[in-house]
Amino acid sequence: MNEADLGLECFYSEGIPGIGGKLRVSPEDFAVDEISVRPAENPDGKYVIAIVWHRNWEANRLLRRLGNNLRIGRTSVGFAGTKDGRSVATQLMSFRAKIETVNGLEIPDVKILDAYTSNRSISIGDLIGNRFSVVVNEVGQDVETRGVCEAVRERLEGIGGFPNYFGVQRFGSVRPITHLIGKDLSRGDPEGAVMRYVANPMQNDSEGDDARSALQQSMDFRKAMTEFPTKFTFERVMISHLVENPDDYIGALRRLPRNLLMMFVHAYQSYMFNKILSERIRRGLPIHEPLEGDLVLPLTKNGVPDHDNPIEVTEHNIAKASKNAAEGKAFVSGSLFGTQSVLASGEMGEIERKVIESEGVSSSDFQIVGLREASSKGTRRELLAPMKDLAIEFDDQAVAFRFMLNKGCYATCLLREFMKADMSKY
Repeated sequence: MNEADLGLECFYSEGIPGIGGKLRVSPEDFAVDEISVRPAENPDGKYVIAIVWHRNWEANRLLRRLGNNLRIGRTSVGFAGTKDGRSVATQLMSFRAKIETVNGLEIPDVKILDAYTSNRSISIGDLIGNRFSVVVNEVGQDVETRGVCEAVRERLEGIGGFPNYFGVQRFGSVRPITHLIGKDLSRGDPEGAVMRYVANPMQNDSEGDDARSALQQSMDFRKAMTEFPTKFTFERVMISHLVENPDDYIGALRRLPRNLLMMFVHAYQSYMFNKILSERIRRGLPIHEPLEGDLVLPLTKNGVPDHDNPIEVTEHNIAKASKNAAEGKAFVSGSLFGTQSVLASGEMGEIERKVIESEGVSSSDFQIVGLREASSKGTRRELLAPMKDLAIEFDDQAVAFRFMLNKGCYATCLLREFMKADMSKY
């Protein structure tokens, strides 16, 4: 599998070579500090708000561990955004627990900082953006690294950002299949979705490949419980359910954390968005300037694009839309297709319909029968990811990048413009 299989088919810096390299040689090479909206402090509040520092923790496993240690349910742990697992990160979280208990948490590679109480919990909408400090190691020796980086920077700064693709992590860093599971669900095939998740060996996950292959062939879930490694927590949870409840594939999916279950359909929408963005770039259409028929996103009060209130660009308002886009006050958008999606018109509408038709889906397919929580109404997403405060430092075989991105924008999709490496390197 390669990036094109995930819809990442183009580079905006096409024609400029890449520096190669590899991300995350160690977690410290990928540092993320969240920029969030802090709830007001209240000494009598029922929620504890804290900055949580963590190293090398996958998001769902961290949430489960925090909930278990605090003896509260997962839904009593709030967070504003999901961070990369192989990283060192800080993020704002909330806990419906006593502040003394939260401050007393002892979990390896986790620290609780600056805890206080509030009347309000943390939710996804509280995220504004992230600051990144990333080291690219093992850069290529057959390119002039500094010259390549400056050429790419100049190309991207010319449009004020980079293509706002969903990065590899959206689809699963080790097994990039979450969008295919979402596709199964959109086609009313929960059995296919479960088997794709628990079986479906990919020949790059050696510890689990034998167990996955055996289950794929035998469908013997009871035997699989003895063969699957204990670290495959979510696979084992679904397999265990099917041992006790044969053929209840909907029930098996419901055993997954709700945010992971929702991710499947969202990943399929992300794949189609990537295809739409790739086609716009391939046609030579601007991603930073609106055309008639485009839907542009104004800014919210927090200064990030408003995904749910797009404005259609017509001959009457295109001058104003263009001015706002040039000033960073509006962004051209693409469809994250769902049950209530509004598509663009003009050439962008043609692109969106072409991708949707090629997938053979309709809006009603995103109402997942039997799994209401996995359904998605759809929204719009900006085609351009603005980058702020980009700084680049050079070493013998490494390049260090520092920058800030809006929420939902992927650092790896900025870095791929510089690296142009195999997706396994991200």
